[in-house]
Amino acid sequence: MTGDHLVTYDASVDAAADGADPVFRALADSTRRALLDALFTADGQTVQALCARVPEMTRFGVMKHLGVLEDAGLVVTRRAGRTKQHFLNPVPIQQVADRWISKYAQPFTRGLVDLQADLESA
Repeated sequence: MTGDHLVTYDASVDAAADGADPVFRALADSTRRALLDALFTADGQTVQALCARVPEMTRFGVMKHLGVLEDAGLVVTRRAGRTKQHFLNPVPIQQVADRWISKYAQPFTRGLVDLQADLESA
């Protein structure tokens, strides 16, 4: 007996559980994070303005990254005539922080707060 087991993984079940996978996937790329930072600095930018913020990337590349961010719900768009403006939607990031990050950070931060109180009282 080798101990090897066949495991079938259904990604759709995992993704449906909390919906965070597209957000994590979108945030995993440094270029997409740079685009989010640019939108945080000045919301409502066009593709042309965002291309100026990431000069090493082609317009098509920026549009492709924006599509991934839109699919994850991190960017919303508004059309005004022929112009398409992009806006940061911070809600999915906060949901990920509430669901995953704060859950694991809470025991550590509680310990740090207790340590600070002990040091200040000494």
